[in-house]
Amino acid sequence: MTSADGGAVPVQSRSPSLDDDVSGSCRAVVTSAAAWGRCMMAERRLLVLFGSQTGTAQDTAERVGREAKRRHLRCRVEALDSCDVANLIHEPLVVFVCATTGQGDPPDNMKMFWRFLFRKSLPAGSLCQLDYAVLGLGDSSYPKPDAVVDPWLVALWDKVLALYPLPPGLEIISPDVRLPPRYTLHYVAEESPWAGSERLQPAAPRAAPCELHPFAAPVLSNRRLTAQSHFQDVRLIDFDIAGSGITFSAGDVVMIQPQNCPEDVQQFCQLLRLEPHRRFVLEPTEPGTSLPPLLPQPCTIQYLVTHYLDISCVPRRSFFELLAYFSTNELEREKLQEFSSAQGQEELYSYCNRPRRTTLEVMWDFPHTTCAIPADYLLDLIPRIRPRAFSIASSLLAHPERMQILVAVVRYKTRLSKPRRGLCSTWLASLSPDKGDVHVPLWVKKGGMKFPDDPAIPVIMIGPGTGVAPFRAAIQERVALGRTGNCLFFGCRHKSKDFYCQTEWEELVTKGFLTLFTAFSRDQEEKVYVQHRIRENGRLLWELLSSGNAHVYLAGNAKEMPAAVAEALQSVLQLEGGLSPSQAQEHFTALERSQRFQSETWS
Repeated sequence: MTSADGGAVPVQSRSPSLDDDVSGSCRAVVTSAAAWGRCMMAERRLLVLFGSQTGTAQDTAERVGREAKRRHLRCRVEALDSCDVANLIHEPLVVFVCATTGQGDPPDNMKMFWRFLFRKSLPAGSLCQLDYAVLGLGDSSYPKPDAVVDPWLVALWDKVLALYPLPPGLEIISPDVRLPPRYTLHYVAEESPWAGSERLQPAAPRAAPCELHPFAAPVLSNRRLTAQSHFQDVRLIDFDIAGSGITFSAGDVVMIQPQNCPEDVQQFCQLLRLEPHRRFVLEPTEPGTSLPPLLPQPCTIQYLVTHYLDISCVPRRSFFELLAYFSTNELEREKLQEFSSAQGQEELYSYCNRPRRTTLEVMWDFPHTTCAIPADYLLDLIPRIRPRAFSIASSLLAHPERMQILVAVVRYKTRLSKPRRGLCSTWLASLSPDKGDVHVPLWVKKGGMKFPDDPAIPVIMIGPGTGVAPFRAAIQERVALGRTGNCLFFGCRHKSKDFYCQTEWEELVTKGFLTLFTAFSRDQEEKVYVQHRIRENGRLLWELLSSGNAHVYLAGNAKEMPAAVAEALQSVLQLEGGLSPSQAQEHFTALERSQRFQSETWS
């Protein structure tokens, strides 16, 4: 999957393949004459499947679902990996809404589906009877996909209604009419028996923790690695995973479920005039709708807002669209309607996305509307808090029954007076085991990087900043197995302020386990980065690559660094290997294809 330009391309009535290049392109349903007749007789139902990493594709998929209901179509909206692929043959019409992540990779919740589609054992005509449409949204670097989505949806519904006409006597439900909520919230009497527990439950015995059943890991230590005078707070956090059944290898990722801070929860409840300790149960408004799996039944308002509703996220267009229905204040309603219109997207981007204004802050700006929000609509209005991924920064061979992560606490300024703070990193930094037991819900997923099993193969690791985290795990693992041939390029601003794990690296250099190259960008007048050290040590790198069959790994920020490192490595191939520019590029591509060059970057 690669990011494309968002142009419209028609799709045939068949299953998608790599040639369809779903990312960034909008496609409409095209059916044969036979399919046309079949659809005219078929049940009016639609399945919307999404592949979403940050929530944009999910939000768009839910928009498709709402618009389908306005056209009286029975509609389900699910993540691609939640769908039983075998049942697709029974679906008359499916809309796929897909984003990309990382370097054009499939989102986590569609990876199994994507692999299934390309199984060699899958017959070519398996889904030949399926009518479908595909909407690709690129990734989060595409700031305003609505310019493509709006006209695509207009064309989609024209074709869908031609295939599935409205039943006699029914008309499209007007956008002026508010759709019912997904769930009805029923308050429970205080004296009623408690049917569940809001405390995080451990995973079932011997069952690997997962998103639906995370492990409540005690925090053993939470240590700042950067100098107090340094602008950035970076933590090394140590978890106790004894008895969890969790295992992991270098390159794996831990998923952490964060929560909102008590101050924000209190403000939210005050704004909406909600009683934090009132208990409720949820009831689906339509048969077949499953309950949110991560919410206990019954549940308190405080638990819902603390652990489930993402009140610190930047709200999307759909938030303003639904909020406008509740407004009793004319000025607020007009502004909300403007923000939810196609013409108001530029202004919405300036108000919300550019300054990173949170949902809670928007609610402060629309107080008359906010206090009129029915509790039933909270789960339609605000998305759930998404888990965050962190590269594991330790090895079980070095630290049995422990897991460590490097966390850069996100804090930055925009034109808003209050600094922006990362939800998960700020919450993690606040946890202090000195003040009592603190637990973090977590589970482990396989990472994208795999290190060689052959102990003779050297590894070249390029990890500036917190990108060094997976390489700390790999080096600990390899050292525990007695493997040398570990070469690390590390970069930061100042040797005295943010040289993470300095003592650990220097001890390994002394013992002969590690070759270390450092780039401290601000310790001299001219900035020095890891790509400069790569060029300076080109002879060694060429020898490792050509004679030692070395594997190269890159992790860190996805902005300019990955391209600069790739350019530096190709320069080494030219200067030390005698390759032409085109040969160097081909050689680098071959390293990627053979998994001898692997990268993991994030924005």
